[in-house]
Order: sequence, then C-alpha cells, then structure tokens
Amino acid sequence: MTAFQVPAGVLPTHRDLYYGGAWHAPKGAGYAASVAPATGRPIAEAPIAEAADVAAAVEAAHAAFAGWRKVLPMERGALLRRAADVLRAHADELALLDALDTGNPVTMLAGDARFAAMGLDYFAGLATEIKGETIPMGEGSLNYTIREPMGVVARIVAYNHPLMFAAMRLAAPLAAGNTVVVKAPDQAPLSLLRLAELIGDIFPPGVVNFLAGGRACGEALTAHPLVRKITLIGGVPTGKAVMRNAADTLKPVLLELGGKNALVAYPDADIEALIRGIVQGMNFTWAGQSCGSTSRVFLHGSIHDRVLDAVAKLVPERHKPGLPTDPATTMGSLISQAQLDKVEGFVREALDDGARLMCGGRRPTDPDLAGGFFYEATVFADVDPKMRLAREEVFGPIMSVFRWDDEDALFDQVNAVDYGLTGSIWTRDLDTAHRAAARIESGYIWINNTSQHFIGAPFGGVKQSGIGREECFQELLEFTQVKNINVKLASA
Repeated sequence: MTAFQVPAGVLPTHRDLYYGGAWHAPKGAGYAASVAPATGRPIAEAPIAEAADVAAAVEAAHAAFAGWRKVLPMERGALLRRAADVLRAHADELALLDALDTGNPVTMLAGDARFAAMGLDYFAGLATEIKGETIPMGEGSLNYTIREPMGVVARIVAYNHPLMFAAMRLAAPLAAGNTVVVKAPDQAPLSLLRLAELIGDIFPPGVVNFLAGGRACGEALTAHPLVRKITLIGGVPTGKAVMRNAADTLKPVLLELGGKNALVAYPDADIEALIRGIVQGMNFTWAGQSCGSTSRVFLHGSIHDRVLDAVAKLVPERHKPGLPTDPATTMGSLISQAQLDKVEGFVREALDDGARLMCGGRRPTDPDLAGGFFYEATVFADVDPKMRLAREEVFGPIMSVFRWDDEDALFDQVNAVDYGLTGSIWTRDLDTAHRAAARIESGYIWINNTSQHFIGAPFGGVKQSGIGREECFQELLEFTQVKNINVKLASA
C-alpha cells in the first residue's frame, strides 16, 4: 500500500461541518483539499468554516447548554464511556486515517484512539467529583460554594495528534456540564470529521460540534461572545493571538504551547538506558513534531563523547523515514512543505554557525519518498547556547547536544529559554534527581524516563509554554466557575 492509496471505508463519508446534531455545508468559503504529507497529493476535500459557520455552531452549542447542564453527572459519564468504547472499536481505522492525513506512522498512531478513550473514561469517572465547600460563618449563617459549568467551550487542537486531541479534549468540559465546539487543524482535518460520524449522535444535538477551517475559523471562535472559554494546543505565536482575540470578551484561556525542552544527564546515569532515552525523548517517530520533545540534550563532560557517538549511531538505525501506512515505518514525514522549509533553514543556519552535524541533515534519498515532506533524523553537537537552534522551537527532527561540567552554569543554560514545558533528568542518585527537578523551570519532569504521559498526572507548561493543566482532575475544574451562596438562618 502506498501512502496515497486510501482503503475503502477509511475516509469520512461526510465532508461538511457538524453542529446542532446535523451536517451543514460551509456557508461561504467552500472546501479545500487535505494533502497527504507523505506524497504531497490530495486525499479528500474538507470543509472550511468561517465566521458565519462559527456563529451557527456556537449558537447551536449555546442552545444545547441549558439542557445538557441539567443532565445528571452519572448520565454524562455514561455517554462519555459509550464514546470511549466506540473509539476503541475503530482505533485501527482511525490510526490509518491519521497516518494518511498527518504523515505519522500508523503503528504508533494506533495508540492515540486508545489513549483518548482512557481519557474519556477517566473524566467520566470524575463527573460526580465537582464539589464545593462549606465555609464557617458562625451561628445563624450557612455559607457554601458550588461549581457550575461555564457554557460553550471552544477547543482548538493541533495537527500532530488530531484524533487523540479532539476526542480526549472533549471529555473534561463535557463531564463538567459544558457544551463544546472543536476546531480541527487545517493541515489534518479528516479524522475529526470521522470522529463526528462515530460519536456525534451519542450526545444530544448541539452538545458536541466539530468545525474544520483555517485562521478565520479560529479567530471567530476566540472572539465570539457566547464562547465562555477558549483552549489551544499549538505554537506560542498562535497562543498569543488567541489571548489577544479573547481579551475583548474577557474569556479565560487554557493553552498548551511549544517547548524547547532539556534532557540533563549526570555522570552516574545508566549509560545504556540514557542512550535509549535520549533517542526516545526527541520523538523522532513524529519527525520531532511534538511539543514535549527533549530537543536539548546536556551531557556531563565525563560521558559526553561516549554517549554522543552512541546516540549518533542509534538514531539513524532506529528512525529511518518511511511511508506512514507501512507498519514497519518508525519515522514519518513533516506536515507540510512550509515545515520542511523551516527545518532545512534551521540546519543551514546551524552549520553556518559552526555546529557539528553528527547524523542526518538532509532529505532522504529513497525515491518512494521523493514527493513527500520527509527529513532525516538529525543530531548536532558543539551547539552554542546563543545559536538560534539552541533557543527556538523547531518542531522538527533536530536534536542539539551540549557539554556541561559546572552544575550552576548548566541550569542557567537550561532555563535561559522562554519555554518551560517538559524536562528529563538522568541519574542514579535520588538527592541529585530531586535537586535537579527543583531547578528546572518546566511544568512536567521525567526522571530516568522521557515522553510518557500518564492519565491523572497534570500536563502543562510554565513561562511561554502555556497556561493551565490538562489530563488530570485540575483540567475538569478548569471548565467550572465557583458560585458562593450565603444563607441567613431564621433566629431560633
């Protein structure tokens, strides 16, 4: 099977917008081809929502909110569990669809639908845990708080895991009693349309709504006065734009943004595990298109050369670009020509600045990949902290390796960037691990591990890597607002 041959039954049957429990043709902009990154060829037409479509979807969600908020928490949870069961039943076809539309390997994408189903089950179980407090006020007075849903929530998701993000990010706001409008990434909208086909009618009309479109769609969602909260998984510039557009209506935001994440290795680390962890942490499988990738690797001088050489050997052995629909593929393509151009620009500049190329640094020569947006897994050494490659997120398959000897200088360098999403620490010493974790300015730390997410553990960043936490109980509370009620009791 080549990357552009689409098996029967994989593409969504509907190619319109889904809101109010029905499918609707775009009101103005029409349709555009979704392109397979592995070939550069169109797969299928997808709808383009603009302001009028957004208004219709938001109004449908707003109308549904009055009834949905009254649905008992246990019943909301039961519907979420039904949606989770559907995702599991269709996990393989959804993985293939996302492989076609994103360029990521189908074998790895098979886990996305199942992880999203876990998230739906998790928040289904928390639906009854949205509780308030009683506050002592003395005799003759009762004071208590309740948590209420906010209304219409808009969730804008990213192209690296479109199905997983769209499905999983429905769970918390729905469990809390909100209605939701999800915007697909314009680079990879097809799995969201299929998701609408699979789970849309599980919920009452207007409770879940799915839009596809570009910048105009996103801007209309962030500015609409009936949208009570806006969330984004995306880059820092987009996050800033969302905050600006949300300011006029003073709606709160939840942002999971980019990262320039550090992996710090101490001399006493388990070297073989460290080498595997460095390669895993870069997320080369996704062509480095992962906000949590540990793209800056800091090796102590005593182990630097040995580990660097081993990593540079292992990377091309383990991650060779291939067709995303091939189950043997361990590294996919970049999402677009623009992203490929960006990666090539970073490589050229790094070479000009004097960084040492250890492996990769070019497009693959395989003729079967010539039409796609592929780039080899790339490792640079001798990277200076002042280089652009050391400071800016690439969102591509480029790892930078640094040598360190002084621990204070190390953490100054680790924390010098504007990002703070993840970090990874490798040492056998418990005291060292905890001290290092305290010094890294990020929201999520692995010790002797990388890349894994755990349902129930808060994920999110500090500094310009985001606002708020997801995948945990706190995410549920993000979609509630507190009301205080004071009761003056009659005199005895």
